[in-house]
Amino acid sequence: MKTFEHPFVVDKPTTLLAFLLAQINHLSRNAVKSLLKNGVVRVNGATVKQFDTPLRVGDSVEIGQQRRDATLPGLIYEDAQLLVLNKPAGLLTVADEREKLNTAYRLATDYLKAKEPDGRLFVVHRLDRDTSGLVVFAKQESVKQALQDNWANVARQRGYTALVEGRVALDADRLTSWLFETKTHLVVASETPEGGQKAVTDYRVMVRGDEFSLLDLRLHTGRKNQIRVQLQQLGHPVVGDKKYGAKANPVRRLCLHAHLLELAYPIADRVLTFEAPAPPAWRRLAEGGEPPAVAPRKRKK
Repeated sequence: MKTFEHPFVVDKPTTLLAFLLAQINHLSRNAVKSLLKNGVVRVNGATVKQFDTPLRVGDSVEIGQQRRDATLPGLIYEDAQLLVLNKPAGLLTVADEREKLNTAYRLATDYLKAKEPDGRLFVVHRLDRDTSGLVVFAKQESVKQALQDNWANVARQRGYTALVEGRVALDADRLTSWLFETKTHLVVASETPEGGQKAVTDYRVMVRGDEFSLLDLRLHTGRKNQIRVQLQQLGHPVVGDKKYGAKANPVRRLCLHAHLLELAYPIADRVLTFEAPAPPAWRRLAEGGEPPAVAPRKRKK
């Protein structure tokens, strides 16, 4: 189904492409040609796809858009200024050198533009590709800046759930270490500063099993790979995290999930709390249950 805006009236002789570029100058030349190709431009009530169609004074030009479903899997919260998404594991937050299109940012932007063609999104923070959970986007650059400029205080609680290897001894503890990144981009932990970045994480055991333990973790700092490195240092790497020492991978993914985010939202002077529970299968594994059936991975050619 197509919807069309109130028609424009031609006030001087011209061609259709030139007229469209003048009327919708926020779009590129290629984007305008795409409108023509998709049949969402009408002249005097008739659909026209030829970009060099001549226009005469008094002609009526209507510009429409192909109606798309404004849906976004994993949408947790949305208002006029924020959008919060429960990102699945395996999806980048933003593009990198290898993947430009299949990202949480691109999916969220497409969703927003289906409702608001001029809408924009700005990345407030990121999660690793293999970590699932809560990601916040801002709809105005000023909102993004307000959040990022004081993120350590704005993000009052950042809660993660991790399924780890082994039986964790203490019911709860605080992990403090200093993180360094090697030339090969591997983050390593030290118990003494020596120029590293201080990392502090609290954990609490929710389920303690012989093979796996389920932990609730709260970040006090936000260093790269902080939880993964500190749990490796503890001797209980995150399940599925081969990079940081894990040997088990029963659900064929990194078992780390950002389940809680509490924001002291400076724009509206209020506290916003977002929650997205971790997969129930993780608790069952920690309790000694069988791993869920997982489709086999496709072999790379």
